[in-house]
Amino acid sequence: MVIMGVVVFTILSGVTIWILFGGPKLPTETDAIIDEVLNNELPELITGKTGVVTSDGLDIWYESISPENQSKGTVLLNIGMGASALDWPIKFVREFVDSGYQVIRYDQRGTGMSDWVADWDKKNPYSLADMAGDAVAVLDALEIDKAHIVGLSMGGMIAQEIAINHPDRVKSLTLMMTTGHAIDPELPGLSSSYFISSMVKIIPSLKYRIVGGEKNLIKGRIAKTISGLGYEELDIREIAEVVLYDLRKRKGFNIRGVLQHRKAVEVSPSRYDKLKTIDIPTLVIHGTDDQFMPIEHGMKLVELIPNARSIWMDGVGHVFPFPNMSKLMKNIILHLDDALHEY
Repeated sequence: MVIMGVVVFTILSGVTIWILFGGPKLPTETDAIIDEVLNNELPELITGKTGVVTSDGLDIWYESISPENQSKGTVLLNIGMGASALDWPIKFVREFVDSGYQVIRYDQRGTGMSDWVADWDKKNPYSLADMAGDAVAVLDALEIDKAHIVGLSMGGMIAQEIAINHPDRVKSLTLMMTTGHAIDPELPGLSSSYFISSMVKIIPSLKYRIVGGEKNLIKGRIAKTISGLGYEELDIREIAEVVLYDLRKRKGFNIRGVLQHRKAVEVSPSRYDKLKTIDIPTLVIHGTDDQFMPIEHGMKLVELIPNARSIWMDGVGHVFPFPNMSKLMKNIILHLDDALHEY
């Protein structure tokens, strides 16, 4: 019994040390940049027209950002699981605006300034189609007939639901790192090796959340970003400002929203048959090294959606923003511009 106790103590001590001192090494300038952000006035990250629309009994917050000159069209951004509108990188949003497009980003139900679903029941959860209804309600509130729908991961599934159930509202589709059926038994799923390696990367960064405080929460987000993207395109200042803005001026992160979104994915049926009927210019973007949503899912979308085009990013996993994002954005903007002449 004594020996067993020593073994357990040793293991727990090792795990504790791993959490407290392990994890990705942060760039040397991290502390100085965070301190500067903490000690200076935060920039205003919400610069467009904001509003709230009621959908399915829930308040959905949105922001609309217009270009300086006449708009070529509207881009509706649908973010991934558990994320809010602020998780769209500022440079990504500005690329659309600077190219002449109005951009709408919104907080999905359960995130940001939209309603957090307190009375959610796992036996009667909402679906991706319900969440697509929230997005359409935002378009209605802004009196927008058609939009270019951009979706990332789960947001790409919502984008498909919009195209399937409201095809008259969609000018083009851009589907990034997503699938037509998340639990298709015939396609590869989340690999056990990826799950384990993800835990190895993520768990040590939990030390920042355990210690707590604004600075450590910022460091936790930076550590998580490094584990997926690396150092080259890391913008420490932007991450610090977004996290701090979310903590001080918004409602922060909702872990329950992640669980609800995951359930919405699980209960939503395959979209395969309906995707075959889509007559909308579609661009599918996927990384060849995506082990969370393997590239076979992206290939299946291209196979099913008539005339869909694809961009396969060599060696890229399930991360966002993507490496070499500026080059990819040129292709996305070109896709949107081409769609203007499709009809």
